[in-house]
Amino acid sequence: MIGRQECPCGTGQPYDACCGRLHRGEAVAATAEELMRSRYAAHVVGDGDHLFRTWHPRTRPDDTDPDPRVRWTGLEVLAASEDGDRAVVEFRAHHEGGVMHEVSRFERRAGRWVYVDGDVR
Repeated sequence: MIGRQECPCGTGQPYDACCGRLHRGEAVAATAEELMRSRYAAHVVGDGDHLFRTWHPRTRPDDTDPDPRVRWTGLEVLAASEDGDRAVVEFRAHHEGGVMHEVSRFERRAGRWVYVDGDVR
């Protein structure tokens, strides 16, 4: 059980106290970076429902389930900035086959951060 293990998002906190509470709907992300970290962790633990709930409905694909063949191995947040209800987070998500480098855009809707889209580098 991952609950007491270190959260895959890289904060060093236990999963239950970190992204687990967001995945279970017990809390909402206070910042776009926190949301991005929870979305990375959702890929690691296979939580497609969290990805669906936190994706802007305008840009959300029909299938948000993580690819079970991809084994994610680490996250680096390179930069994060917020300007009112918009934010940008740049990160590198490492997996067994390499690395995905993305600059992601987020918006706050009805008080909650959602992922809009991103540019893969």
